[in-house]
Amino acid sequence: MLASKNRNDWSKGYQAMGSGLQDRPGVKDMRRILSVSYYDLPPQLRTFLLYISLYPEDYNIVARDLIWQWIGEGFIREEHGNSLYEVGEDYFSELINKGLIQPADVSDDKESACRVHDMVLDLITSISREENFLTCIGGQQSGSAPSKIRRLSVQSLNEDDIMQMATMNLSRLRSNTVFGRDINLLPALSSFSVLRALNLVYCWDVDNHHIKVTYSMLHLRYLCLCNTSITQIPDDIRNLRFLQVLDISATAIKMLPTSFFQLTQLVYLHIGMGTALPERLDNLKSLQELLGINIESPSMLHDLSKLTELRNLRVRVCGWNDDYKELFRRCLSNLINLKSIKLSGVHRNIDYGSDSLSPEPQQLQCIHLADSIKCDVPRWISSLSNLSTLLIQHLETLREEHLRVLGPMSSLCDLHIWVAQTARSKRLVIDGSYLFRCLARLKIGSSIMELKFAQGSMQKLQTLEVILSVQQTWDRFGDLDFVLENLSSLKQVYVGKW
Repeated sequence: MLASKNRNDWSKGYQAMGSGLQDRPGVKDMRRILSVSYYDLPPQLRTFLLYISLYPEDYNIVARDLIWQWIGEGFIREEHGNSLYEVGEDYFSELINKGLIQPADVSDDKESACRVHDMVLDLITSISREENFLTCIGGQQSGSAPSKIRRLSVQSLNEDDIMQMATMNLSRLRSNTVFGRDINLLPALSSFSVLRALNLVYCWDVDNHHIKVTYSMLHLRYLCLCNTSITQIPDDIRNLRFLQVLDISATAIKMLPTSFFQLTQLVYLHIGMGTALPERLDNLKSLQELLGINIESPSMLHDLSKLTELRNLRVRVCGWNDDYKELFRRCLSNLINLKSIKLSGVHRNIDYGSDSLSPEPQQLQCIHLADSIKCDVPRWISSLSNLSTLLIQHLETLREEHLRVLGPMSSLCDLHIWVAQTARSKRLVIDGSYLFRCLARLKIGSSIMELKFAQGSMQKLQTLEVILSVQQTWDRFGDLDFVLENLSSLKQVYVGKW
């Protein structure tokens, strides 16, 4: 709280919390002090923090999962042209900055996961219970349940918990998250007639029989069935016309029904790579995040290009050929709001063609070309003025022409390249002529690494990671000299093997 206050306001905070040492110090005094930070939050941010009390103690909370849960609960609205997820990221970062949640993992300069200190969790669980915001069953934070429950977190179940749940009034339950594995100990899902959010992630006992009733829950906005045992989605899914968030990844679902494309309110869809989509993908025009789909025909790539609200896209292309080349570039040009794309599944030499994209996807910041054993650097990549992160795996070779494409990119900060092989006879020299004005992190993996940094090269580079093939001996590596003293801003070097 004090970090966001003017020094002149610090005395008010001191007066509000006192010393915490009256009589004898204890948990009650500490909770009262921490509550000052809680009540200083704007009302909306308090809601986001209270929602985190649904997680068990010491749980590693994935930021992406949490933010999409906030969206599914209806806590977030688009603001100032930012997408729902971007608004949620801002709220997540604000809780981090205020010290109320702790970053547990950092990637690409963003916190990708968080944890909650035990005392903060104790505070928000207590407030959630007092305000009837959320009720926990099982775990170390359990307590007496109110007569009417709005949100329920089932963390574990013993005999006492089961008896307690039998007495609960769940007729108005709006949100249900289950961390335990035995779904059969819970009340029947059919009793939750006004449910808006249902999260059954990692509930392996959940199968088609259990979730059949969910397709009649007309109020559902959020449905997570990731890592469950379901094998099919029936036509009845069309009834969930308000559904915004759907995760059916890591399941045995082979094919989605054509009625699936009536879910026109979907903003987030994550499916498994083994799940096939029927045609008419272009009906889902509200999608902002689409993960895990297989592109099995040029027509699907054409449909994908019409989802202009997409911000994050992960696709697997099955059987790349010349018919895909122009469609892929046209698709990227049409996705005007796209910020991140991961393309995988291609197992042959890719010719992306052309030197530029027209129009240029102005928002594109991250490209990951994965699983391609003979991939080349697309020439049009140099025309992406806002691209900051590029991952290519695998290049057949790393050549000077690749450096001439990548070097002039004005926003490129993070470059990862896995190289299948490099020529032994000639060491590749990176000098100042290749520019790399903003590159701060370079990660290169190779079976043979013949690389040298000339004076004046990569002047902003702070982190260098060199990953060698397990076939390469350390003696061979010991003979190499990268001339690291020429990297004037270098702070960290990591050398490892795959």
